[in-house]
Amino acid sequence: MPDLKNTALTHIHESLGAKLVPFAGYLMPVQYTGVNDEHLTVRNAVGVFDVSHMGEFLVRGPGALDLIQRITTNDASKLTVGKVQYSCMPNGKGGIVDDLLVYRMEHGDDHHYVLVVNASNMAKDWAWINAQNTFDAQITDISDHMSLLAVQGPKAVDTLRGLFTEDIENMPYYTAKYAEMKDVGLVLISTTGYTGAGGYEVYVPNPVAEKAWHAVMKAGEAFGIKPAGLAARDTLRLEMGFCLYGNDIDDTTSPIEAGLGWITKFTKDFIDSETLKAQKDQGTARKLVAFELLDRGPATTMRCWMPR
Repeated sequence: MPDLKNTALTHIHESLGAKLVPFAGYLMPVQYTGVNDEHLTVRNAVGVFDVSHMGEFLVRGPGALDLIQRITTNDASKLTVGKVQYSCMPNGKGGIVDDLLVYRMEHGDDHHYVLVVNASNMAKDWAWINAQNTFDAQITDISDHMSLLAVQGPKAVDTLRGLFTEDIENMPYYTAKYAEMKDVGLVLISTTGYTGAGGYEVYVPNPVAEKAWHAVMKAGEAFGIKPAGLAARDTLRLEMGFCLYGNDIDDTTSPIEAGLGWITKFTKDFIDSETLKAQKDQGTARKLVAFELLDRGPATTMRCWMPR
């Protein structure tokens, strides 16, 4: 598959017998031992996902906050250093460019924001953000230089506790810090994830990604750690009701329709704010609803759009 990108860990997935599939321009592991096994491992113990296909943009400069406030629905002015926020970017037509995480960070004198975007939208997001940048913000795409390990599950803290030189155990939900990972170096670690099982996401420079992977797997042996693929990631997020771009939200759906009013703050002016405020006040013609399974059986895409 010559047109597909590899992550820094693709060769490890191959050696573990993972089923690799094309996804968002990358060759990614969809499963190892099976979706059910990986799903339950994450729910009950700890699993590690290679999600290095995700995009990371750094935003710096005096106009950084103004740009982020303009392009996102959530109120980034509420972020203090080390806090993370879930948000989305309206497209100027009532739809959504992408959903994303916004980190407010500092390292020494370097004050910046980190935007974490979906792999399938990376090029679109980059073009959109730059097109809106009338605020003299400096935007840097570091996506090709970073790997991302999602260590998820109730035993994630036990797995990672001894791998860091400082306390990560008491980090509140949706916070982040730069921390030294033993024998790996400086990484960005956050108490975020897409599984609803708790845990961490660890952003690691590509040259030390393999070292970080093996350290996590070794540390997690006592807690039953297993690698998990994108299929289990999807069933876990579906079980929690987390939105998936391209399935639950896209350029034709609004955050109000998708039940994301909680990340849509009208205390500021942002793209489509008037349109979305009217939807919130007057209601929408349709909304995203979920199904609950009453009996045992498979669930893949058990959501649909229903007229109000």
